[in-house]
Amino acid sequence: MFDSLSDRLQGVFKTLRGQTRLTESTVEAALREIRLAMLEADVNFKVVKAFVDRVRDRAMGQEVMKSLTPAQQVVKIVREEMIALFGDTEGGLKPAARSPRVILLLGLQGSGKTTTAAKLARWLTKQGRHPILVSTDVRRPAAIQQLNVLAQKASIRACDPAGELDPVKRASAAMTEAANTGFDVVIVDTAGRLHIDDELMVELQAIKDAVQPTDQLFVADAMTGQDAIKSAGEFNHRVGVTGVVLSKLDGDARGGAALSVVSVVGVPIAFVGSGERIEDLEPFHPDRVVSRILGMGDVLSLIEKAEAAIDVEQAERLEQKIRLDDFTLEDFREQLRTIRKMGPLESLIGMIPGMGSMKALADHKPDEKQLTRIDAIISSMTAEERRKQDIINGSRRKRIARGSGTSVEEVNRLLKQFVQMRKMLKSIGGMGGGKKGRRKAMGMLHAMEHGRRN
Repeated sequence: MFDSLSDRLQGVFKTLRGQTRLTESTVEAALREIRLAMLEADVNFKVVKAFVDRVRDRAMGQEVMKSLTPAQQVVKIVREEMIALFGDTEGGLKPAARSPRVILLLGLQGSGKTTTAAKLARWLTKQGRHPILVSTDVRRPAAIQQLNVLAQKASIRACDPAGELDPVKRASAAMTEAANTGFDVVIVDTAGRLHIDDELMVELQAIKDAVQPTDQLFVADAMTGQDAIKSAGEFNHRVGVTGVVLSKLDGDARGGAALSVVSVVGVPIAFVGSGERIEDLEPFHPDRVVSRILGMGDVLSLIEKAEAAIDVEQAERLEQKIRLDDFTLEDFREQLRTIRKMGPLESLIGMIPGMGSMKALADHKPDEKQLTRIDAIISSMTAEERRKQDIINGSRRKRIARGSGTSVEEVNRLLKQFVQMRKMLKSIGGMGGGKKGRRKAMGMLHAMEHGRRN
């Protein structure tokens, strides 16, 4: 989403790094590029003007101009001011003593409210909470059924009073069920329209009065840019908004909505949705997002994704296998599946400091389909072949290629790369994981992900 803005800003910083001392003219030239980059990213023009003015005031200070590392000082200022655009609050939900907690999801039709409701319920479940879902959208065809299906997929309880088509009564029924059965969070998915109208606002106000929500989250489609910000402001004025959920952050949006929402609407970003999976919702962390935009990576988010995907006991068994030189194709397949649980490879690479700005990756983006082919090849082997790749002769390779829908060349390439990876892992296990060995192993995994020949 922030790729274009990120590339432009990093280009500015690269130019500044070539300067031993900063002058007013070089700072102004850099600010001009930053201003254009942010405007092209669809950031609100008033927000851009205020941002550039603040950066200018700080960058023109004597401490920066006379610094031995002026470019680093400017990068630091830009980072701090971008974080300030998002406010000083962390994402997620604020602590609340009330039980059940009631979360009202607001937004226009097509913004992703229903999907966000299920994602939010899944996130709350991981936090040890017990949410229940209810849809009050009685106008959109199959809206209630859509939420029920998503709830079932996420193993979440959905309240669906048979034959009840009154939005207020449906929300009240969920409150009653939560109180009687011990659910501590009620998520109310409300109706939306293609535009804001009085009828919608009257309905939302009636639901609000009936359930007395703890949180009123506005779900904004990040793809709609400044239009989403205008809608959020109108909802906040009419019924109140406590936080914003930016959906479809993995799309082709330019990022302006995210950078503008706090300054324009006056409410924080609570969550961001960045994928189609039910797990693809996470609390918004301003510092992490800004670090990604500026090419500094996001190690904390990468660690959190890894911890969520990796089983500790499995990791310990794998470490033991590597030390004993017993790493098999079966183990390799399991590791690939674990990596895929963490999300799209391209987004994971962007979290690694320095990797997001490597132009070499532009022509060799990670190929998700290649991982699928590798999985298919290994799955087409017998259990014995996965344990002992040395027994895979020519006729077995032909059978495996037919079974996986690939070619013998691809099977040969996988086996060759796997043997080389085993050697690297063995050297890491025996040498305590020296830098040289780690670099070679990471390079080998990268090559296998891209399906390149060695």
